[in-house]
Amino acid sequence: MLRITLQPQWRIGPEDGPALDANTLLGLLAAVRASGSISQAGREQGLSYRHAWGLLQQAEQLFGQPLLLRGRGRGSVLTELGEKLIWADARIGARLQPLLESLASELEGELGRVQRRQRAVPRLHASHGFAVAALREQLAARQVPVELRYRNSLEAVAALAQGDCELAGFHVPQGEFEAAAVQRYLAWLKRDQHLLVQLAVRTQGLFVARGNPLGLRGLHDLTRPGLRFVNRPEGSGTRVLTDLLLQREGIAPRAVAGYDNTELTHAAVAAYVASGMADVGIGVQTAAHRFGLDFIPLLKERYFFAVPADALDRVELRPVLTVLRSPAFRARVAALKGYEAADTGKVMSMDEAFQA
Repeated sequence: MLRITLQPQWRIGPEDGPALDANTLLGLLAAVRASGSISQAGREQGLSYRHAWGLLQQAEQLFGQPLLLRGRGRGSVLTELGEKLIWADARIGARLQPLLESLASELEGELGRVQRRQRAVPRLHASHGFAVAALREQLAARQVPVELRYRNSLEAVAALAQGDCELAGFHVPQGEFEAAAVQRYLAWLKRDQHLLVQLAVRTQGLFVARGNPLGLRGLHDLTRPGLRFVNRPEGSGTRVLTDLLLQREGIAPRAVAGYDNTELTHAAVAAYVASGMADVGIGVQTAAHRFGLDFIPLLKERYFFAVPADALDRVELRPVLTVLRSPAFRARVAALKGYEAADTGKVMSMDEAFQA
């Protein structure tokens, strides 16, 4: 089984001159921010002190201003420009990583077919999320092949209905919005044709800057003058949830500054807020935690994989379902901030999942 990894690469330089390897620079800057020491950061990045110092000087000459402030006995701290570079890299990673992972998975599948791999490989279409990423890691560790494509929830269930995948990820809020959210998926999910496997219960809420300097308390604050919101794309489960929440509060989308400004993933929304480009966004608690943001809970939702009704009898799906239902994977999901895994791996009919 081949594993392909794709990563974005920065190169910065003048139009008519050599380019700087920005990936190495960004790693060094992140390490300096964490340790306050150029020499320690260089060791962590596998660079000699001379190399690290030379790279910083080259970058500062290129930008025409310092990236670090150095003080005897006080260590080194990043300047505003240095911080901007770090956050730009975080946003790029959060925005591009799902696309690159999907492309890598497609390449793995194509190469497997060229190599005339004998067993069929299950196709998983799902929105990018932390439990889905954890599943991919667990499957790879056990050498269980799967072709993963990151798509929004509506696209995923449509692909399942059309026979383009065997597992489709989607999420549904618990409580008052459940029926309305489920109704959007019933054009593709059929009670007699599909089963559901629960992945997790997770908490959705508002992302705000650390310390909540603007004093935001809830959805009603989204109409505050000057407040900048960042949304999720149309068709995503979180966009469905956002629209339902705004409708409940009697808030018109046009009244929210930034409603049409979208990012592809929870992590990308969190990075956008953490970098100061927006004041508030909606997403899962794990993303807020990982980007050092404060989090205002709104509600919980269940994340499912829809599968064909005969999934338990399909040889190619058994290894995936075995991992999904394993204690090790359940523990991995439970360790995610804002996730609950009591029913992770539980297989149920749609009637059992969504009782009237």
